[in-house]
Amino acid sequence: MTISVNVQMACRNPRLATKKLVQRWALEVLTAHQGRHQITVRVVDETEGAALNEQFRHKAGATNVLSFPLEEPPGLRDVRFGDIAVCAPVVAREASDQGKSREAHFAHMVVHGTLHLLGYDHNDKHEAERMESEEVRILARLGYADPYEPQPTP
Repeated sequence: MTISVNVQMACRNPRLATKKLVQRWALEVLTAHQGRHQITVRVVDETEGAALNEQFRHKAGATNVLSFPLEEPPGLRDVRFGDIAVCAPVVAREASDQGKSREAHFAHMVVHGTLHLLGYDHNDKHEAERMESEEVRILARLGYADPYEPQPTP
């Protein structure tokens, strides 16, 4: 099993996590799923996040996380490649709005995006339940609370 996680901090002040944390979160997902994996997690600002969302999803504005699974190059079998873009300002806003810690919400977005690279999705109820269950399991191993449980009101 070979795993490579490259982290790019393309956001001036992500204020959410370090490269080491982002790498740790992605590695937790990938090591639980056998195989050879090479991914890049890029932490972006709102401008880049909006441009990516417009270009690839044809939607205006930035979103929290985008995943880009790549096809296996010819001659390489059983290797998963992909990129994830996490928009730090959007994640920070969502965390505040939802009463969650920024770090926990950022971890959730990295786990969520990485699972998309592995083929998980949430297009229907069954797929969503499967993906959410896996997210909760992985986040618990990382020491974070269930992101789908209501947060206590301060």
